Amino acid sequence: MQSPTQSPPQSPAPIVAAGQPASGSAGTAPPVAAQPEGRGGDGLEARLAAVKGEMDARLALAAVAYEVNTAHIETPPVDWSRIGAPVAPAPTAPPGLAPPATPIAALLHRASLRLRTDGWCAGALVDEDGHLCAQGAIRRESGGDRHAEAQAMTVLLEAIRRRFGPRVESVPSFNDAWGNGREPTRMLEQAAILADARGI
Repeated sequence: MQSPTQSPPQSPAPIVAAGQPASGSAGTAPPVAAQPEGRGGDGLEARLAAVKGEMDARLALAAVAYEVNTAHIETPPVDWSRIGAPVAPAPTAPPGLAPPATPIAALLHRASLRLRTDGWCAGALVDEDGHLCAQGAIRRESGGDRHAEAQAMTVLLEAIRRRFGPRVESVPSFNDAWGNGREPTRMLEQAAILADARGI
């Protein structure tokens, strides 16, 4: 018979493998079983579809509100007779070519811009459409100064011969040898650089 002062016998502590905490020990939680991974892609697509639907509804509501709020505003009709044709921008220097300061260089530079603006032709100083050859552009930009025109033609012929060799007879023969004005215009620009380097 047990004495009334004796405490009841305690059950033995569970045996725990080394390195693993007891399930009832303080400060530790019982192990949680791993949860199966859900299909996150389906959930994301569903959420995106819901957000898209909500945004479409808001945009539709905003469009209706805009129509209602602006219905009372009177907009005068446009008078098209007062609106003229678009003005073509003034010719500008091609990239990397600054306008030269010396007179002959400036003349050659203006002539290259003139070809870009008015168009190029071969076989005539000016054709019936107003297109110019290289010499015609120089003559027009020289303003009747035949001395300046002759100097510009000399520098242009030298620039051409530096690029294409001494067999080029004259500026008109060089101009007429091309099917478009790209190379004559480029040589006018090169001549402007040459004249500017010489200070003329």
